Amino acid sequence: MTSKNVGSEIVDLNSLAKQRRDALPKPTTFNLFDVTFTLPPIKALPFELQERVGDLDNTVAVLKDLLGEDKVKEMYAAGYQFSDIELIAEEWQKRSGVEPGESPASAAS
Repeated sequence: MTSKNVGSEIVDLNSLAKQRRDALPKPTTFNLFDVTFTLPPIKALPFELQERVGDLDNTVAVLKDLLGEDKVKEMYAAGYQFSDIELIAEEWQKRSGVEPGESPASAAS
């Protein structure tokens, strides 16, 4: 068996990552039933949060992480329904440059 010099080359991705981040859409401000909130583009989410985006069981937790508990309580008080959360998710994906049903992890690859 021949041994290869695996990992001998280092590829510095810093400038490429910065270019990609700079090219992301700007955060989007939404208004629904007099509740205004701003969401960052999906691909700009912290890595630990991205793995939960798209999982309907975690939608409220993701919104709490992004918007804070008080804003989510304001949404509850405004009478948001599940269909409203779906609408927010669809519009957020569209404005983030993510195709509906495309996970952020697959979008980045």
